[in-house]
Amino acid sequence: MKTIALTDQHKSIDAQRQAQALESLLSGRRLSRVLLIPPDSTRSHSMVGPMVNWLYHRLTPACHVDILPAVGSHHAMSQKQLSAMFGDIPPAAFLVHDWRNDLMDIGTVPADEVSRISAGRFNEPFPVQVSRHLNKDYDLIVSLGQVVPHEVAGMANHAKNILVGVGGADMIHRTHWLGAVCGMEAAMGEDHAPARQVFDYAAAHFLQQYPIVYVLTVVTQQQGEDCLHGLFIGDERDALEAAIALSQKRNVFYLEKPAKKVVCYLESDEFTSTWVGNKAIYRTRLAVADGGTLVVLAPGVNTFGEDPVLDGLIRKYGYRGTPHTLKMAAENADLAENLSAAAHLIHGSSEGRFRIVYAAGELTRAEVEAVGFDYLPYGEAAALYPPQALREGYQTHGGEEIYFISNPALGLWKVENKTV
Repeated sequence: MKTIALTDQHKSIDAQRQAQALESLLSGRRLSRVLLIPPDSTRSHSMVGPMVNWLYHRLTPACHVDILPAVGSHHAMSQKQLSAMFGDIPPAAFLVHDWRNDLMDIGTVPADEVSRISAGRFNEPFPVQVSRHLNKDYDLIVSLGQVVPHEVAGMANHAKNILVGVGGADMIHRTHWLGAVCGMEAAMGEDHAPARQVFDYAAAHFLQQYPIVYVLTVVTQQQGEDCLHGLFIGDERDALEAAIALSQKRNVFYLEKPAKKVVCYLESDEFTSTWVGNKAIYRTRLAVADGGTLVVLAPGVNTFGEDPVLDGLIRKYGYRGTPHTLKMAAENADLAENLSAAAHLIHGSSEGRFRIVYAAGELTRAEVEAVGFDYLPYGEAAALYPPQALREGYQTHGGEEIYFISNPALGLWKVENKTV
């Protein structure tokens, strides 16, 4: 199909224009079974929740519609989260993805291709698996999600929503590790990052058998409200490229100088683990000054990993930098068998370059300090840096200069040309 592109640089694309674009996606198709694959509640600001609701009610009851949230390795969504994000859709419409089980093999990215992509840093094949739910003779599969800088893929979404969001453990583990060994800092905010090249290969060779159309959003926040600046719909890569070009303009924020203190706030409904909450680290590491401090205000964080295996590995090995993590992965089978955890430990460390203070509302001092972070009780931290009283960016607060970010998931902050 010809790519549909809507943009508005100044205000949010309104619901009527969104509906017209989605109607164009459906036009001329004879549909009896449709699968919608949206992000989960950790991407609640993607602005696709109302689009999923619109598609569901537009298609039913004449068409059977299933909805499979792309949770990847995250927790399954609760009914409260489903209702908050997708509205009045009946619970029976939702399927649950199991990233460790209930998968089917659809191909393999060969080792020589991975070696080429990684410049010899990683030389193993990538098995490609997707949820068995995709094998249900759907007439149309609509993958919806937000394009935004990402610590593994460079820029999030498109085929990643399928291959990781409803994909298997091998792809999740190995793409995370690929991103870590090739260097996260060089990839974030860029197209054609190593993991993206793997996704492109798999999409071209193994996803063509599925009737997938991508609905991609580019979102910012203005005066505390989500603002949809771009909506791109298509089944070719040009939809992704157009979304990336807009996101690079709207979601990458350049600082005049490295910040000695960065304060990030993590909404409690969106961030309940350091696995997700460490976006505060990933997305700001190119902005924090050497010897500086990152304060993470995390009232809802109550665990480290999004499943018991990953949580246990984070607690066991901690965020202790690349050399330590590489050594532990080489010497310990449990970490070697869960390379996404090893990559996460690398990504979540400052490598000793700056201090990370985690004010986790539901983790103890002992738990936080045991994984290598400094600790501050949330109440004390919120009194020092009340998120409701701070504005985005640089400001003087309490006699010190800070840089405040209200939602690190919505962008990438960097000093231009800064590398680590």
